[in-house]
Amino acid sequence: MSRATRFGVCTDNRGYAASLEIGKLYPVIPDAEAAQHGYIRVIDESGEDYGYSAKRFFVLQIPEALAKALGQPSLARVRAPDGALPATAKTGRG
Repeated sequence: MSRATRFGVCTDNRGYAASLEIGKLYPVIPDAEAAQHGYIRVIDESGEDYGYSAKRFFVLQIPEALAKALGQPSLARVRAPDGALPATAKTGRG
């Protein structure tokens, strides 16, 4: 059985037009702490991961094979082995 990969479809980019496009799929990086505060972490137009309000996205789970076909790298490689975000990760865009 293949693993599922989560993507967020942007439904609201007000205030972040340069970072988010309405209707575009963004890879979601699991972040339990962000979720507790109503945020999700996505890789936005900058190519970096940022936390945004979860209200800005409709989250989908797709098979990993489809994620690969869409040209998305495995998100497992984005996180450090202990589950922490890499030092380059950013937070709190809203």
